[in-house]
Amino acid sequence: MKVVICDDQAVVREGLELLLRLERDIRVVATASDGAEALAMVAVHQPDLVLMDLKMPGMNGIEATRQIRARHPTVKVLVLTTYDDDEWLFDALRAGAHGYLLKDTRREDIARAIRGTVAGQTFLDPSVAGRVLEQVSRPPTQPATLLTKQLTERELDVLRWLARGLSNAEIADRLALSEGTVRNYVSSILGKLGVSDRVQAALIAVQHGLLGTVLYFFITNFYNPHYM
Repeated sequence: MKVVICDDQAVVREGLELLLRLERDIRVVATASDGAEALAMVAVHQPDLVLMDLKMPGMNGIEATRQIRARHPTVKVLVLTTYDDDEWLFDALRAGAHGYLLKDTRREDIARAIRGTVAGQTFLDPSVAGRVLEQVSRPPTQPATLLTKQLTERELDVLRWLARGLSNAEIADRLALSEGTVRNYVSSILGKLGVSDRVQAALIAVQHGLLGTVLYFFITNFYNPHYM
């Protein structure tokens, strides 16, 4: 797995690179000191994942994440930061980050999170996971009718199952559709909602009250038992 490390502190970049060299299946292909440099490194190296700090001079990690996800949708972004407040956390997830770890995470857990994120899982540090669960269990902040105006009835059906964490194959089985058809519906949903991945689409579904609470999705897809 090819990884780009983005952090404004040289000692952190060098330390992470040394630690990840101990993992046989992870290769650090570049490092960056800010978001703009990370964007350039992603364009050159096409990594599987960017390990992203947030608060940096110049382009910060939030904006860098947003642009990476827009320009390179197959590249995963895993946040590794010292900041655990809600503003940074939710801005990072809305920007398209696939996970959020704090810098006191153990090396083996960072490596595990990198592998899992590349495989399509989402990792949250246990100190912030509870706040995400609390956020999605609140009453909807937008009426569901806003979604029904944007999506067809079949797209709404797909979104409901998507937000529960089902794969395309599982959704196809539930709705008696082909997997290719579900894939097309998912692409259409993401485009209409203006988001880049399934996690963001699920958050929108929750915010609009489409499912009530979907704690199952966030427990199984966000919260990682290895950090308990």
